[in-house]
Amino acid sequence: MPDLLREYLPILIFIGLAFGLALVIVIASLIAGPSRPDPEKTSAYECGFEAFDDSRSKFDVRFYLVSILFIIFDLEVAFLFPWAVSLGKIGLFGFWSMMLFLGVLTVGFIYEWKKGALEWE
Repeated sequence: MPDLLREYLPILIFIGLAFGLALVIVIASLIAGPSRPDPEKTSAYECGFEAFDDSRSKFDVRFYLVSILFIIFDLEVAFLFPWAVSLGKIGLFGFWSMMLFLGVLTVGFIYEWKKGALEWE
């Protein structure tokens, strides 16, 4: 049994070092950078609501819509990189499959554009 526990010793040392380093970093940030909030720091920047408000306040539906559209079109780019790297191996079938995928995404993009989902008022 001690041999089995000895195999876990490096993991326990690593967890201890990670915890200790995290504690040192948090304490160092509290010492080196004291908190001095001013109106500029606490103003609404990208999210559109005050930073220190009720955490249960409702978001505008446009924030959800923009985030969903970002995820959809970000995934398009995420699929393009591996496709471009392996294009020589997958041949014409892979090429036309990606063209179909891009066509569907383009139709979706045009639909969202026509519906006004990309307009910010």
